[in-house]
Amino acid sequence: MKRIVIGTVTFMSLLAIAFAALANGGPIASAATADEGPASWEPCDARAGGETVPAECTTLSVPENRQDPGSRQISIPVIRIKATGADPAEAIFRFEGGPGKTNQEFDTPAGFLERHDVVQVGYRGVDGSVVLDCPEYKKALKGRGGDLFSEESQAEMHAAMGECVSSLQDKGVDLDGYTILEVTDDIEAVRLALGYDRISLLSESYGTRVAQIYAQRFPDNVVRSAMIGVNPPGRFIWDPEMIDYQIGLYSDLCAKDPECSERTSDLADTIRQVNADMPGRWLVYPIDPGKVKVVAFAQLFHAETAPMAIDAYLSAAEGDASGLAFMSFAYNLQVPKLAVWGDMIAKAYSADFDPDLDYGQLGAPDSIMGSPIAQLLWPFTASWTQTQMPEEYRTAQPSDVDTLIINGNLDFSTPAENATAELLPLLSNGHEVILTDMGHTDDFWTAQPAAAEQLLLTYFDSGDVDASGFQHQPVSFAAPFPSFTVLGKAMVVLPLLVFGLLGLVIWRIVVRRGRKRLVRTEAPPEVPESLEAV
Repeated sequence: MKRIVIGTVTFMSLLAIAFAALANGGPIASAATADEGPASWEPCDARAGGETVPAECTTLSVPENRQDPGSRQISIPVIRIKATGADPAEAIFRFEGGPGKTNQEFDTPAGFLERHDVVQVGYRGVDGSVVLDCPEYKKALKGRGGDLFSEESQAEMHAAMGECVSSLQDKGVDLDGYTILEVTDDIEAVRLALGYDRISLLSESYGTRVAQIYAQRFPDNVVRSAMIGVNPPGRFIWDPEMIDYQIGLYSDLCAKDPECSERTSDLADTIRQVNADMPGRWLVYPIDPGKVKVVAFAQLFHAETAPMAIDAYLSAAEGDASGLAFMSFAYNLQVPKLAVWGDMIAKAYSADFDPDLDYGQLGAPDSIMGSPIAQLLWPFTASWTQTQMPEEYRTAQPSDVDTLIINGNLDFSTPAENATAELLPLLSNGHEVILTDMGHTDDFWTAQPAAAEQLLLTYFDSGDVDASGFQHQPVSFAAPFPSFTVLGKAMVVLPLLVFGLLGLVIWRIVVRRGRKRLVRTEAPPEVPESLEAV
């Protein structure tokens, strides 16, 4: 095993989420067969190097549940960008994060296409003929009574999850067909149908779990697997203790930063105190503590967006809660529509439910913020009905597949410590790169794209691990613009400006109409006698 730790620049991003639930083990899914083939290819567009490029698209017809001989067929979309070079190497199959997100929108690094086809197989449950949408749960996610995690809110989410199951089943959906195991069978069916001998895998976040199970089931078909923001088995849930530890990492960085340390002597303690005594409103705007925590935790996924949440907490400690009000407001606009919730629940549920865990303790009152995103789903898993994958696919297994693990040391979504301790020791041909002061996957792709492309392309083409292109840049705690506090104040200023402009427009209309009426009602001027004869 080879391990590299290197510093890197930070950049951009926002939310990425994964959750989980209940069930019992089931039989192993049968391998995909070549007759699960695509229809004819049609020209379409894809993204590569930030530009639109020609591609080809088709659909794959597959059983909804391969364990059921009488299962209906569903369709899965496939996008392929063909290599531009004369002598292409193996194709690269790409797996997006999630679950609950599409696998059809990857912006392929342009350098990949000289020697590799790039294939994106749609995720069942999100892409294709069946979408596991849960409008009932989406609505319940807005909460009740001013607290997302109140008993009233949680009772509604619990009921909504059960309603979602009933609604999907009434539509004829076989939920047992929506597991990562079935996703890997779809991928294998595409490989066979397209005639590829062996392929390489490029995955991130939830997609790394897809890559792990595919490599476990079909090791001889994989040349290399590069995984970014690695999620080992059992980690579709966030541990409050790990979150506290990671906030401590930011607290240490804050103590070394002149601007941040001037605002607080202990960042972790400041966040704890604000969460423990959060105001119920700022001016006329309500502040829901649960929603603030969810947005804050999602911001902490990436090193570039983390200072937004940190600044809002520091400002609140200084008496300005406008940033918290905006975060509470933004939750309602963004979080309910972040994902296809039924797919998110189904994939995480069938993979990681642990009957020995008390999911009601995710709030962890003694912790800094608990595990807020996990609290949105795990406590309500009794309402979900689905069979879990076999145990061998729900635990980490030894592998000889050539595998590259890439993590940021500040990644709140998929902590690097998990992959280092739980997965790397099982990879006989494993390599690890840890990027200092870097968070989740968006940081990797956008911070230094040339270095990211160099690392991946060198690895896919030769098996060498070259992270030399990355240069370290510390996290900046300078309040970004626009900060959440600025946006919060804009919620007050903009409506006033709108109403002011509207009033001005109405006033001008009234004045103009008044002038016209005055002109129409005035008597016509008298004609002088000297002109009457004329």
